[in-house]
Amino acid sequence: MVAIIARIGAWLPRGWRDLFVQLGLYVVADNAYELARGMAEGRASLAFANGERIIDFQRATNTFFEPAMQSLILPEQWLVDFANQIYLNSQFTVASTFLIWIYLFRNDAYYFLRNMLFVSMGLALIGYIGYPTAPPRMFPEYGFVDTINSFSSLNHDSSLAKLFINPFAAVPSMHCAVSMMIGGTGFMVCRNRFARAFWAFWPLLVGWVTIVTANHYWFDVALGWMVAGASFLIAARVIAHFRPEVWAWSRVADHQRVGA
Repeated sequence: MVAIIARIGAWLPRGWRDLFVQLGLYVVADNAYELARGMAEGRASLAFANGERIIDFQRATNTFFEPAMQSLILPEQWLVDFANQIYLNSQFTVASTFLIWIYLFRNDAYYFLRNMLFVSMGLALIGYIGYPTAPPRMFPEYGFVDTINSFSSLNHDSSLAKLFINPFAAVPSMHCAVSMMIGGTGFMVCRNRFARAFWAFWPLLVGWVTIVTANHYWFDVALGWMVAGASFLIAARVIAHFRPEVWAWSRVADHQRVGA
């Protein structure tokens, strides 16, 4: 058993110690994130008022297209099921799998992505705490349909779901922020042209899914992408200065040049 553990440790990019450090960082960051995000709960009246403000803004700018877009897919059960599955799995299954893959097989690029993710969590909390917002699915009077509740086995309002989901954490969309960060990184580090095409398309797919499942307004999607952009700049121009030999974006770009 000791020999097997030692062999696995030798195979890991930076050994067992670094792996446990990374896991520990995610545990600490996630606990802090959930604790702070919980501050947005219990503010339902403000969250609904903010949701109304976003709807009013989109109407005033003639960009309130979400109900019409959603109505196009509702008659197609397979498309609804597809959108639901992408929404339910993009944030955890796909993102987590990508993080594991990049840590094991593109390790030099992993640390910059990790730093971006941590920065994005901090930026998102500013929105969740300062501007709690009810998502579109909570406004059926405007034509929105909660496709997760209506067409899947998951209930947003169940006690189990509420353990993991803050119903008023709509602004910004972290689904979109994370998809943009892993999509951009995947495009840079992957060498297969089909994989690169998939990751280039991934943020657009997730953005579409969050809208047609009535979990986000286009406004949230745009802010999520902006959070990803700001996280990139902070990770590249601020955090990377502390350990440029490990945390610099140039290490990610090197993979793209090697694979060209």
